[in-house]
Amino acid sequence: MKITWLGHAGFRLEIEKAVILLDPWMTGNPMFPEDRRAEAIEGATHILLTHGHGDHSADAVTLARDLDIPVVGIFDLTSRFEQVENIAVTGFSKGGTVDLGGAAVTMVNASHSSTLPGADGPIAAGSEAGYMIAGEGHVIYFSGDTDIMADMDWMGDYHKPDIGILAAGGHFTMDMARAAYAAKRYFDFKTVIPCHYRTFPLLEQSAEALKAGLPGVDVVEPEVLVPIEI
Repeated sequence: MKITWLGHAGFRLEIEKAVILLDPWMTGNPMFPEDRRAEAIEGATHILLTHGHGDHSADAVTLARDLDIPVVGIFDLTSRFEQVENIAVTGFSKGGTVDLGGAAVTMVNASHSSTLPGADGPIAAGSEAGYMIAGEGHVIYFSGDTDIMADMDWMGDYHKPDIGILAAGGHFTMDMARAAYAAKRYFDFKTVIPCHYRTFPLLEQSAEALKAGLPGVDVVEPEVLVPIEI
């Protein structure tokens, strides 16, 4: 398995027979080197979105057309993309599981919001979500944008993820200290990868508080386009 950060909240996940682009915001992302775009998307089989905000979904339609692959996510958002943009989609909802190239992807709750830009202001784009992604003997919890939730209790107990990719930049999501609290209280992660940080001065720039709060856990601060092999 390879997990490669694309900057901000975006990742390239190579798992089972799938190459999944998770919330792949590249155009205009100050952390992403645009001249390495081809490398980042090579062989991609699916685009998996947590919600509609532009720093997660802005490249989804272009990538789906260019690569001839589906956008996968909550039914309301994917249905709009299918009807308005005429791209292939796989829509489902919380509690549902889809098979992406042998990886079992289950949608779970998140606590945030989800909109798309519109001429007269934001357009509702269904509900925000996270994912449990199971494959190759591991379960990854991809939190999406969220704060701490009581739902994390049953999610950790039921799915038992050993890898956490946690939005932890603060202001719009949990910060590092809150993410550490959530990880310690509700999960038994062996590996934690923070994201949604360092992109802008408004967000946290270091994961030191996350590391300090999770002794014994391998907290990996990702580097853009440097694969993490697990």
